[in-house]
Amino acid sequence: MLDILLMGGLAIGLWIFYRVMMKEPILPWGEKKARESSKFKKNNRASDSKSGIEMDQEPQPFQELFKDVKGIEGHMLRYKDDKFVLYAEVEPVNYFLLSQAEQEAIDVVFERWLAQTNYQFQIYLQNRYVDLSDQISSMRNSMQDADDLSENAREYAKTMVEDLTEWQRIAPRFETKRYLLFIYQVKSSEINAENQEELEQKIVDKAFSELSRRYFAARNQLRKARIDVQLLTSEGITDVLYHAFNRKRAVKSRFKDFGPNEMLSLFVTSDQDDIRVDLVKEGLEDEAISEEGRQQKEQAS
Repeated sequence: MLDILLMGGLAIGLWIFYRVMMKEPILPWGEKKARESSKFKKNNRASDSKSGIEMDQEPQPFQELFKDVKGIEGHMLRYKDDKFVLYAEVEPVNYFLLSQAEQEAIDVVFERWLAQTNYQFQIYLQNRYVDLSDQISSMRNSMQDADDLSENAREYAKTMVEDLTEWQRIAPRFETKRYLLFIYQVKSSEINAENQEELEQKIVDKAFSELSRRYFAARNQLRKARIDVQLLTSEGITDVLYHAFNRKRAVKSRFKDFGPNEMLSLFVTSDQDDIRVDLVKEGLEDEAISEEGRQQKEQAS
């Protein structure tokens, strides 16, 4: 009997010691203590800083999606393994309106180009919503600037612009953009450079030189088939990527409006200190005084 009591007391002591060390309530149905030791918090911060993760950092889905992409350099999409992709937009020929002989000539040129190509490339098709914003804006401006329109003609033009705007909103149409992607990977071990900066520049130059040669060869060959191939700049590559991930949003929030409305806007939108604001105000006041004096001189003369 004494042995049983000793074993029971030992078990209870071990249970209490275990629950205290684990910061748990002694009774299983008790309220759990929601606290952590400073050492544990410190270790967590250290582990997070080692892994490069900030505690208050928001998730970055695009960084996860493009883990192997380094950025856009020299009008090329660059990967971390020094693989480069050059984008070129292709304007197709109206094939089915041509005669049988013309279609045959185009097929021969295209097949010959495919047979002679010994490098890596991809054909990329991108479907976009048809955007008539520029055409509608041009029609609206023409209607407003025209002084010789009758009232009926002006009303008809206004109705047509409104109908076209509503049609684009409720019945979207798609258009297909065609691209040629030229791919080339640079072997950095084969490049001699004195420092890292020079190495990076030589890698980009070599990639652009090789991809440009391939692009011009394809453009000259496909031109014989009435197919126009135009090289895309860094802005064009960004436009393609923007439409790829924002197909519906790209109609309302157009990529071409980002520059004039944001970084190329005529208005300063960044935070400025009081000294800079006062200097700008003084400059505007001096300009206003100078303009007023100039007008008074013109009136006096």
